[in-house]
Amino acid sequence: MSESLQTRSLGEPSVAEVILGQSPPSSAYNDAEDGLPFFQGKADFGLMHPTPRMWCNAGQKFAKAGDVLMSVRAPVGDVNIATGDCVIGRGIAAVRAGAEVDPWFLYFALLHSKPILEARATGSTFASVNKTTLHELEIPFAKHPEQTAIGSVLRLVVEKLGQEGQAVDTAQELKRATMRELFTRGLRGEAQKDTEIGLVPESWAPRTILELCEIWSGGTPRKSVAEYWSGDIPWVSGKDLKLPALDDAIDHVSAEGVEAASRLAPQGAVLLLVRGMGLAKDLPVAVINRPMAFNQDVKALVSRGVYSGQFLRSAIYAGKDRLLSQIVPSAHGTMTLNLNDVETFKIACPTDPDEAAEIVTILDALDRKIALHRQKRAVLEELFQSLLHKLMTGEICVADLDLSALPPASATA
Repeated sequence: MSESLQTRSLGEPSVAEVILGQSPPSSAYNDAEDGLPFFQGKADFGLMHPTPRMWCNAGQKFAKAGDVLMSVRAPVGDVNIATGDCVIGRGIAAVRAGAEVDPWFLYFALLHSKPILEARATGSTFASVNKTTLHELEIPFAKHPEQTAIGSVLRLVVEKLGQEGQAVDTAQELKRATMRELFTRGLRGEAQKDTEIGLVPESWAPRTILELCEIWSGGTPRKSVAEYWSGDIPWVSGKDLKLPALDDAIDHVSAEGVEAASRLAPQGAVLLLVRGMGLAKDLPVAVINRPMAFNQDVKALVSRGVYSGQFLRSAIYAGKDRLLSQIVPSAHGTMTLNLNDVETFKIACPTDPDEAAEIVTILDALDRKIALHRQKRAVLEELFQSLLHKLMTGEICVADLDLSALPPASATA
């Protein structure tokens, strides 16, 4: 740490005041906005500020605008900044900046210190930290002008990060709305007809996945055979199915591994998760941009040639709620889609192949927009983590930075 950046104990009165939360009586909770916002833990936290879900009219411990709210019970160390007076429960501590500390600098100093608090947390059931641990925490400390500059710089990056995150959410909602429109109205201005899967354009028809695709099963090569796992063939499991198109996977296998236990799906095939907790909230389904192997929790849908994998993936996802309604828990509670339900699942299909191709083009453009904002968000996240570490350890100072490309910070706390 540089000479200009030292450490001070959080419990020093000129550094901060630590206020541990306390649970009010359950009769005081409400969702009718009676009283002050009530925060209980990380579940209430946003990017930088909490969002109230409950209110309390008989609180016992309070935070003020500008206080850092810290989660002190599993998980430990996550922070937000209060935007107004609020009640804090036992899962929260309010850390109020002292006379020698800038509130935003304190916020980022505590965020930087999260790994230290996690290591010091105690408790066999729920990890937690107590007031003594917080008081003894050593945080970075600089002269006040440098604190203010550091807080402003890091806040700029986080606000830009939030903007890109919002842009991703907006673009995803636009895509969802566009898909609903495309698969119920099409692109030709046709009248609609009612079918067993809902409204579709007059010339369209519902068709089953088995009519349109071969359905392949995969598997897992033995982990004990090293040569099976020494190749460069992507091997897809549920943890990979997070984007509409896949270029790679976390794990890779050899050709011998594929031959022994899996199967190689061709480029353009659709991979659908049929077993696993990934089915609890969404339908993990993706088209692959290169040949890939896959495990037993995934089915490969290989087009019989009528429609592209990109169209099939979009049509399946557009009807995901109907398919998700077929999920049944296994004996062990695992979410499962039965093969018969996949085979008989119907999707809306145009009779004109050009219309299907045009739909793919529209949705591809939206996917590229989403991917661009995700990439920007990932770059900003990497920048933030790097700046947080370097500024809080004194490796660099604010004067070393060129932030002309970033917008000014918001005027609100």
